[in-house]
Amino acid sequence: MTVRRGQIYGFLGPNGSGKTTTIRMLCGLLTPDAGRGTCLGMDILTQGREIRAHVGYMTQRFSLYQDLSVKENLEFVARLYGVPKPEAAAQAALERLGLKGRGRQLAGELSGGWKQRLALGACILPGPDLLLLDEPTAGVDPQARREFWAQIHALAAEGLTVLVSTHYMDEAERCHEIAYIAYGRLLAQGTVANVIAASGLHTYTVDVKGEGPREASQRITDLSQKLSAALGVDMVAPFGTSLHISGRDAAALEAAIAPFRGEPHLVWRKDEPTLEDVFIDLMRGKDARR
Repeated sequence: MTVRRGQIYGFLGPNGSGKTTTIRMLCGLLTPDAGRGTCLGMDILTQGREIRAHVGYMTQRFSLYQDLSVKENLEFVARLYGVPKPEAAAQAALERLGLKGRGRQLAGELSGGWKQRLALGACILPGPDLLLLDEPTAGVDPQARREFWAQIHALAAEGLTVLVSTHYMDEAERCHEIAYIAYGRLLAQGTVANVIAASGLHTYTVDVKGEGPREASQRITDLSQKLSAALGVDMVAPFGTSLHISGRDAAALEAAIAPFRGEPHLVWRKDEPTLEDVFIDLMRGKDARR
């Protein structure tokens, strides 16, 4: 896997796939059992200390001091990294990330979105060359996520390289390139468009109608079970009152759905596979299993 300088690289995969382990190996916090790799041109096996001096790592869990103020946390990080004029550097970080009015507030009193802003500010304060973000917006509301990503793109525009793990498909689509791993194996990588195209999936969406929510749900369940067992169908996934049905063999997929096309409560349409369709298919495929 290769991440180019100045790139926002999305790192995706199910829980337990090895995303956090990979990130920790990249910045020298874990030593690989085998293999080799470089980070910022330095050997991850022998130059972990040097790598850490040039990397900002934002963990899944908020890891700053809850009983220090926002500004005190930033000043501490600045002093830890030997940043000149730490108080001025902390103040500049407050202003850059929109935290100016919260400098005296205890970090533990911040909401999830503001905590993430503070954590990001602490990561970029020493001026790293690489930013490693491990599911940085988990549990954060959509508005805070959008603002967070606007800041990430602004940093990338300044030349900062970003590797970010996420479970959100809309966030993956904001990355320049993505990689998908499962159980330590790289299954797909490239731009979002390339990953979708390489999947070879053909997709139909069927809207399921019913006299009420319960009836519609029952019809979705019944149809999903029947299609999942049909030859030529590789993936069935519910989306509200619709189903996404995908397969790699277009003719076989068409034959599988043909018996259901005449049912009056079903509305069929040819569709494009989504990134979520691709990832669900990858997880259900044999290559994604242990």
